[in-house]
Amino acid sequence: MYINDTQFFDDAAALAWEFIIGGYQPAQKWLKDRQGRRLAFKEILHYQRILKVLAETHRIATTLDLPLLTSA
Repeated sequence: MYINDTQFFDDAAALAWEFIIGGYQPAQKWLKDRQGRRLAFKEILHYQRILKVLAETHRIATTLDLPLLTSA
């Protein structure tokens, strides 16, 4: 997933990027809220954790067959 011409997140699961909670996509919203500025290393680590949590939430939700947590 590219965030500009030179920076990207490798191995970012598409399901984490597209995952919807409460009517919005947290992975996309987090980046859009920071659009136009350089991410600090600490923010990049935080975003990577967000992606992992979303992927794990998707896995658990599918296992439990929860209709409220869906991907796009």
